[in-house]
Amino acid sequence: MKAFMVAALVGLVLVSGSAYAQQPPTKPTPPTAPPQAQPPAQAPPAAPAAVPAVKPVPEVKFLDGVKYAFINIQRIAAESAEGKISSAKIEALRTKRATELNDKNKQIEGLQAKQRSAVLGDDTRLQIQKDVDRITKEIERLTQDAQGELQELQNDLQVDFQRKVAPVIEAVARDKNLQLLFSQADSGLVWADNGLDLTLEVIRRLDAATAAATPVKK
Repeated sequence: MKAFMVAALVGLVLVSGSAYAQQPPTKPTPPTAPPQAQPPAQAPPAAPAAVPAVKPVPEVKFLDGVKYAFINIQRIAAESAEGKISSAKIEALRTKRATELNDKNKQIEGLQAKQRSAVLGDDTRLQIQKDVDRITKEIERLTQDAQGELQELQNDLQVDFQRKVAPVIEAVARDKNLQLLFSQADSGLVWADNGLDLTLEVIRRLDAATAAATPVKK
């Protein structure tokens, strides 16, 4: 049996609304130090920086008889149905947590508007400031929780994507009777004939596997 190797199949980290960035899983972001200044409170956590869109490459017939090829992992994650589903999950969670934090910020804005009223007594002003301080701490805690939750979801989806795509890549390599299969971004590849690119083949097979595993709604 001729041996082959799937080279540099690295970890994939999802980013909201885009694709996987090619880097290993990371632990949840540690809590940041509370801000020293008073409100306005922290803004909702921004989505991770989006990976630049991969320019579509026309498919070229695979070169017959060659024993090596390459794939674009980033493109597989960006264009496959599985990658799009995972990105949608990240975006949904980010939007949910951002909405919660925006609601808290609006509460603080309303309290601060009351503080500016000239007719308030000292006791009322003191109570409003206590409420502002309390909500500010809630925002800090929610921000840290949201960052950790997003990172955990990214890591879980990353592992799940690797589990699903690895056997597909292996099957493509075996069917093409390859000895080497490179990851374009991780191999140091600077140029290659497009006839050696099996990215679309992997995407098609991964999409077929995803469709087969999806329950049919009655």
